[in-house]
Amino acid sequence: MKIIILGAGRVGQSVAESLVSEQNGITVIDTDARALRDLESRFDLRGVVGNGIDPQVLAEAGAKDTDLLIACASMDETNLVCCKIAQVMFDIPTRIARVRSSGFAADDPVLGKDGFAVDRIICPEESVTNYIRKLIEYPEAMQVRAFAGGRAALASVRARAGAAAVGLQIAEVRERMPDLAMRIVAIYRRFMDEPDRFVRCDGNTRIEPGDEVFMLAATDNVSEALKAINLPQGRPSRPVYRIMIAGGGQVSLRLARKLAQTPGRFHVKVIEHNAQQCLSLSSVLPAEVLVLEGDATDEDVLAEEGIEEVDLFLALTDDDEDNIMSSLLAKRMGARRVLSLINRRAYADLMHGTQIDIALSPAQAMLGEFLAYVRRGDVQAVHSLRRGVAEALEIVARGDRKSSRVVGRKVEELRLPEEVHIGLIVRGIPEGKTCEEVAGTPLQTEVIIPRSNTVIESGDHVVFFLPNKRLVRNVENLFRVSATFF
Repeated sequence: MKIIILGAGRVGQSVAESLVSEQNGITVIDTDARALRDLESRFDLRGVVGNGIDPQVLAEAGAKDTDLLIACASMDETNLVCCKIAQVMFDIPTRIARVRSSGFAADDPVLGKDGFAVDRIICPEESVTNYIRKLIEYPEAMQVRAFAGGRAALASVRARAGAAAVGLQIAEVRERMPDLAMRIVAIYRRFMDEPDRFVRCDGNTRIEPGDEVFMLAATDNVSEALKAINLPQGRPSRPVYRIMIAGGGQVSLRLARKLAQTPGRFHVKVIEHNAQQCLSLSSVLPAEVLVLEGDATDEDVLAEEGIEEVDLFLALTDDDEDNIMSSLLAKRMGARRVLSLINRRAYADLMHGTQIDIALSPAQAMLGEFLAYVRRGDVQAVHSLRRGVAEALEIVARGDRKSSRVVGRKVEELRLPEEVHIGLIVRGIPEGKTCEEVAGTPLQTEVIIPRSNTVIESGDHVVFFLPNKRLVRNVENLFRVSATFF
């Protein structure tokens, strides 16, 4: 696939890195020649210096035969205008724009074909906010990603000694907890001082303390599944109530607003060192959100604000070093869980598995929203995992037994690599409907934990876990419908 990326900033770089590794033809446009040279030296891509709203620059980048435009420059107006020019002058089939403004809805007519011609808007700040909101809803989880319009979810959790499922083989978990409808699809285990290593899961695999466990389940079952692996038996679940946020940027603002929509549910404090920014936040946030001027890396500030009583500390400033230091300090002073927003991938890798419970990369939080447009076949959702190495993929089975290699066949008959796990099947979503269109609608869907004799039907939404995204092509080829299907 030929792809043009407008913008060589953090988001553009992350998108380019992921897509180049999948053998796509990538061209990046930016006015910063130095940033483009750096990208060209690291990845197999082409850089074009210039303004993305200049038709000559787009033509030089190969817009006439491009399949996908991803406009993720720093300014919303640049991205929107670029999409319109791409449609009118070059007829690029699919156009995605990064839009920071919260004033646009996905179905806004101004974004439609007669407007800016944007097929999909992406907002990294909103993606990060939604990511964190899920972690607040499921306090035991390290991450939670939705599938099938929110009807199913993938969650990762750290196994803790004393939890019901820890110390057992996966087959024993099924026997002792038959009502717990979940599928463990991967385990990452640390051996000595080496990085976490993927452990393939079957009935004989034992869950050990310290493992990072990935599971798939119906959304209604996620909480119980997390508790079985992370919560010692007899200890009640402790919901998140007290939240402290370091930094007063866009992510902090969006998150505080969402949390305040449930009056009395959360006690939120925002610490910001800039006095003018504090005034700005105070003027737009509800009165129940406490905005404080101070430095979150200052031990005295954290002590004065009762850090030892905080359920979740969120370091969300624009400075990676400040986020790391404030998170480590908050954890040492008694915060129950800490999350650090880290843009640099090298830093995120270093912090993974340390005292920082969750090291979150903004680009990784929203990368799957781009990948869904690159995948072949009827792919509904993609989530990039393990810092871009692994992937969870939702794909729809189409056709019949004659035109499809999966429809009408048992799971045990599918020719898949051993590492690939079919995690679950969602049945009952109407044909022709996307997951976004059915999100929140009262459909009579069924979430199936597949066994070897489970038969796949046309229209099934099948969710896979792939420990290495090089295996994606195997899944896509398997679900490809032959020419006899119309």
